[in-house]
Amino acid sequence: MAVIGSIIKGLIQARDAVTSQPKPDEAQVEVLRSLLKKAENTAFGKHYKFDEILESDNIKAEFSSRIPIFDYNKINEEWWSRMHEGEENITWPGKPPYFALSSGTTGKSSKRIPVTEDMVEAIRQTGIKQVGSLANYDLPSDFFQKEILMLGSSTDLNKVEDHEEGEISGISASNIPFWFRNFYKPGVEISEIEDWDKRVLEIAKEAKNWDIGAMSGIPSWTELMIKKILEFHNARNIHEIWPNLLVYTTGGVAFEPYEKAFEKLVASPLVVIDTYLASEGFLAFQARPETHSMQLVVDNGIYFEFVPFKPEYITEDGSVKPEAPVVPLDKVEPEKDYVLLISTVSGAWRYVIGDTVKFTDVERLEIRITGRTKFFLNVVGSQLSVNKMNEAVKEMEEKFNITIPEFTVAAVKKNGEYIHKWYLGTEAEIDEKKLAESLDKALQDANKNYGVARSKALKGVEVVKVPPKVFTEWSAANKKKGGQVKMEKVMKEEKFAEWEEFVRNYK
Repeated sequence: MAVIGSIIKGLIQARDAVTSQPKPDEAQVEVLRSLLKKAENTAFGKHYKFDEILESDNIKAEFSSRIPIFDYNKINEEWWSRMHEGEENITWPGKPPYFALSSGTTGKSSKRIPVTEDMVEAIRQTGIKQVGSLANYDLPSDFFQKEILMLGSSTDLNKVEDHEEGEISGISASNIPFWFRNFYKPGVEISEIEDWDKRVLEIAKEAKNWDIGAMSGIPSWTELMIKKILEFHNARNIHEIWPNLLVYTTGGVAFEPYEKAFEKLVASPLVVIDTYLASEGFLAFQARPETHSMQLVVDNGIYFEFVPFKPEYITEDGSVKPEAPVVPLDKVEPEKDYVLLISTVSGAWRYVIGDTVKFTDVERLEIRITGRTKFFLNVVGSQLSVNKMNEAVKEMEEKFNITIPEFTVAAVKKNGEYIHKWYLGTEAEIDEKKLAESLDKALQDANKNYGVARSKALKGVEVVKVPPKVFTEWSAANKKKGGQVKMEKVMKEEKFAEWEEFVRNYK
């Protein structure tokens, strides 16, 4: 047993033993109070009279009633854009040293989301909390002295006037503490390579020189990286290269659609730990092995609110209507979908992050991401969330013993009637009509509203099979490869027409 690993494991276990969970509501009130206090002399704080909110007997209710809900376009046009004109103290004291570029899965141009020093520290502290949670996993002592591969975006940030810009994974990796650098792979030199294909090739070349115990990254890009390593070294599975690989930390999208694909790349199962690191902050992480849900971090620079995810509260473009009711953390209910609002130490206020979540365990503060507000397929009342789609696709994988790591769908008109047209990324030799029938049945069984829609305005389901690599090439053509880039699961008709044209021309 490695002595260093034993010491590190012992320290983590000791820290976990003495660290008590905060009382959620008290912690959230304290976070809100701290946010308001620090920002009360900013332009935003003065405009919305933070000083008066701080004097209220019910600070949560007063905050909710005074501050409107913002999406990116609204807060950027009214406030954040002023930072790019050289102004400071806008929504947070000073000027942010970073802006996270996030085209996400919607929108044609990158969003520029401020990342303050306070947010960099909050992300670091949540990372430490996550490491502490490893005490809940049955990992051998020598695991804690293995190297960690972080497959994110380039750490070679773009210098723009008085700040730097890049994706949040690149910003976070460029700020890793010095003591961690000996564990961190692919290392500073390789991680600065902007071109994703070149960076992955360099990773493949160096792979056998590393003793990787854990890796992190978005599943689709991690899968491609592993395949490149296996191809380069003519290996059958990644454990031939990294025999001590035990843990995979994922995030950004649900891992379940990629499970079968990953099973083919490993010799033994990995411990999969889910995380919720967005451009706007590190919101949650999986804290125990008994669940795939993630625990909200309620005491570290982010104040949470929740809007019930119902069609009457959401506009067609996925925005939250101003009159939508808002629920604080202490009033949420289990197994109900909510649109997430956050206020943060980066100067986001009642900000619609775009994700929908449900609480699987209210007492433990455990959530699952169920989809995106803009990926809600409801053209004819089907009310399909990405979560329901993922479950139906996974059911097909099990039923036919096939792998479908990627998909996209749209409601389109055929002969004057609406149908759902699916593109499934799979190499399986299976009839498309059989897949369509199975998918349709799975969704009707799982979703009452979908069943009603199928009996009325939704007249059919079509499935088209394409190779999974088409999805990554589409992302590369429209945005870029790697990093935080995720595939659109639901498309509007105009975007879907572009997708179909891309598929037709793909070689």
